[in-house]
Parts: sequence; C-alpha cells; structure tokens
Amino acid sequence: MPSSDSSPTVWQVETLHTHLEAGDSFFIFDVRNEDEYESWKIEGTVEIPMMNVPYYAMLESDEFDDVIDSFKAYLQQGTVEKLPREVPILAVCAKGDTSAFVAEALRRLGFPAFNLEGGTQAWGDHYHPRVITESEELAVYQIGRPARGCLSYVVASNGTAAIIDPLRHVEHYLELAQEKSLAYELILDTHAHADHISGGPTLAEKIGAPYFLHPYDGIHPIDVLPATIPYEYLRDGQTFQVGAHEMVTLHIPGHTLGNVAYLLDGKYLFTGDSIFIESIARPDLGGRGDTWAPIHHQSLRRLLELPDDTTVLPAHFSTLNESDDQGLFAAPLGTLRKKNGGLLEAQKSQQEFVEYILASLPKFPDEYIEIKRVNAGLAKVGESKASELELGKNICAVAQARDQANT
Repeated sequence: MPSSDSSPTVWQVETLHTHLEAGDSFFIFDVRNEDEYESWKIEGTVEIPMMNVPYYAMLESDEFDDVIDSFKAYLQQGTVEKLPREVPILAVCAKGDTSAFVAEALRRLGFPAFNLEGGTQAWGDHYHPRVITESEELAVYQIGRPARGCLSYVVASNGTAAIIDPLRHVEHYLELAQEKSLAYELILDTHAHADHISGGPTLAEKIGAPYFLHPYDGIHPIDVLPATIPYEYLRDGQTFQVGAHEMVTLHIPGHTLGNVAYLLDGKYLFTGDSIFIESIARPDLGGRGDTWAPIHHQSLRRLLELPDDTTVLPAHFSTLNESDDQGLFAAPLGTLRKKNGGLLEAQKSQQEFVEYILASLPKFPDEYIEIKRVNAGLAKVGESKASELELGKNICAVAQARDQANT
C-alpha cells in the first residue's frame, strides 16, 4: 500500500489550483489511457511539463505480486531518466486510486512525488468562489469551475440574491447562501448552454425561486422541439430588482438565438457567452453558424456601445492566465475593445466579421447536442453520464475553437 509516513504525499485539488494559478514549477506524470490524456489535460498559467504512461503498460509483467513493485520495475527500465528530481512530480489518474501507487513507486525511487487525490474527476468538479465586490449593500461573487473554464455569479444585496448561469453542482450555491445568509429570489441563465448542464432548473425546484430563460432558447435548435422544463420568459429590456440594485436584460442573439446579457447598475456586464476576456463566442453551436454570425455581429456592436468602464464578467475563460492579479476573470470593456481579437473583428464590417468567424470554426462537438437536450428537459442523465458529457474544457469561444482546429 502507499506510504503511511507523516510527510504529505497527496495534493488536494485546491492545492493543485493554487500551484496552477501561481505558475509554480512541477511535473505531471499522467497514467490515464492515451485517449483520455489526449482529450483533456491539466492546464495552468504556464505550460506544465508532463508525461503520459498508461498504468496498464506498467503492469505487463507478472513477475511481481505487489503492484508498487511492478510500477517501480517498469520505471527503472528507462522512464526514470526522463523524470525531473528537482521539482515535485504529481501522479494523476482518473479517480486518484491507481496514481497513488504510482506516486509511491516514484517516492521509493527517490522522487518528490505526490498523488492528486480524486484524480482528474475531482479536478473537473472543483469549484472556487471569489469576491468581485462585497458589502452588505452589494456583493458580487464569481464562482469558477477552473478545469472546465466555466464561470457563474451570485449578485446579493441586503440579504437577497440572484444566481447567473449556475453550474451543475448546485450544492456550492446553497453553501454560499448559508455562509452569507442569503435568500435566492432569482435564477437566471444567459442562454441554453451547450457545454455544460445548467444547475438552474434543479435550483429552482430545490429552493422555489423562479428560473428565467429567453423563449427563443426554449426550442432545441437541432431537434426543433420545445423545452419541457418549467421556466419564466426573458425579454429585452426586462429589469430585475436585487435588493437595492437593478439588473437590465439585453437580448444579444448570436451564440444562441435567445442569448442575453445582464447589466447591473450600468456598471457590471454579465456577458454570458458573447464577450470573453480574450475572445468572443462562436455562433455555430445551434448548427447555423452562417446564419447566426451576422446576428452575432450586430449584438456585439450593441454591447460595444456601452461605456469603456463597464466591467465585463464572462461565463467562460480559455486559460487561467486570463485572470487578473486577484484571480478574477474580469476586465473593463474599454480594455477589451482594444485587445480582444474577436472584438477587434466585430468593429469591422459585417462581411469581414462573418468571414473571420466562419474561417475559425472546427468540428462540431456532438456531445453538445445531448447537453442541450438535457438542459431543455428532453433527456435525463445520471451523474456518470453527466460527467462524461461535461468531460474536458468548454469550447464555446472562437479562439478556443481555432486552437482546437489547429491541434
């Protein structure tokens, strides 16, 4: 069994997150199957050196009764020469079980090795809340799921709160409400998500708060079937009161036909899937990129009319290094207007923008069709299937799509 001495031999996902954000030096020894490794790797603010050796390849010999001895013997056949001794080595597998034995084998060979507890599954389900602003009169919390690049928000004022784009693991929002003594009165999605399962309908059922979605997104874009989940209709210009503060709904079709943004006090812009920190949303996830791209251009131009000091708060990020020095994914619109590649294209003619978009789109991710079915109530899945559908990073941004197409 793995070592039971008193020295730490395990990294929790919170520890991993801290090291990733800080750009610390360490090495990943990933023992998942090759296809799992190629489809999704752990990423940080800097490139992380890593190696993939599937665990089954290290168990080919039946010479040893002890699995650690088998791993150790395999590593001594040439792998150890390729591994660093001056930085920590993090052993990784899907659930953190097999990698614990691999980490122990590495330690017995003199390496500073650790195991990622819970494996990539735990990392994929890790959530981290951060404060954008906080007072009794107004608080805004950004709740991130870093492995997937997904962001959601809680807006609170005088004990009441709204949730924007809640993610699947709803317990995190319930825990925040208990910690901050908040009562959720509104649950708002910016659109019918394709990359992850929304927590909105589940939260609405659990706490009895209304769930809002634009009716154009109440139709599955591929199946052309109406949603079966209960929801309230959103409309352009609709206002929501959160304590002493007001949020205005902006209908900005393009990523989806029902895509909206929310503007809080004319200052905080929850852009959903429209404007990200380093890119913009792709308009093809409904299967109609050529038709929706011109609409997307018009919507982005509408958002670009807002003041430069408007704080953009997106629903996604592509990499951890998009965050600011506080770890927040937020930036003034005026800054993004000058450096965000997609927004620079949006300031050009519609024809130039559409040509740029259509040249940037990779293969359509088939699992997104099923996720939209789940979010519309047209399909039901258990936890295992939900995790499978959500595996890996979101690819809702044009820049991400372009990168994936080139790999």
